[in-house]
Amino acid sequence: VQLQASGGGLVQAGGSLRLSCVASGTIFGINSMGWYRQAPGKQRELVADITSGGSTNYADSVKGRFTISRDAAKNTVYLQMNSLKPEDTAVYYCNAMRFLLSHWGRGTLVTVSS
Repeated sequence: VQLQASGGGLVQAGGSLRLSCVASGTIFGINSMGWYRQAPGKQRELVADITSGGSTNYADSVKGRFTISRDAAKNTVYLQMNSLKPEDTAVYYCNAMRFLLSHWGRGTLVTVSS
């Protein structure tokens, strides 16, 4: 599984960004995809994920502000991020779980200025 993430950038607090992650290669059997983030000096943490059945899960810190969605036909997962805060600044990584194996894409940097 190869994962290509895009959409990061610099935005002011209160602004919005949308991240995209396209899965390619051996995608049969992917049962969930999600986004994690890692801020400087901190551990990587789950932001949101979505199962193949459409069930979603969010970190408490982003509930009500971020929305994860998927387009199965395009093998793409999106993360719509609204009302961004400086504490959302991090490198965001796309993740796919396939038969209990975790696959990672290269991160995309999101910087939120105050």
